[in-house]
Amino acid sequence: MLKKLAFSAVLGATVALAPVGSALALDGAQLYKTKTCLTCHGKDGKTPIMKNYPKIAGQNKEYLLQQMKDIKSGARNNGMTAAMKGIMHLVSDEEMEALADYISKMQP
Repeated sequence: MLKKLAFSAVLGATVALAPVGSALALDGAQLYKTKTCLTCHGKDGKTPIMKNYPKIAGQNKEYLLQQMKDIKSGARNNGMTAAMKGIMHLVSDEEMEALADYISKMQP
């Protein structure tokens, strides 16, 4: 009985932590491709398809994350944000975090 209780406690703790672990395991490089970031910002994050699109490689992680959140929520609605607004509704908060981390580590 004691072994069953111990197993249940460990299993419960593992399940409780699963969302955190899965968020940390997201692959920013893969998301950059599948969420089509490279289409406009370039595969390296510094060769956008239009001169008025930003170069994002190496940007501050917190800045990137806030911009994505603001575009998704509509708080930022200027410049070329309309193009991103259509994409951002497909990106979860956890994915934004992974993308911001990946992009911030790209070579500017």
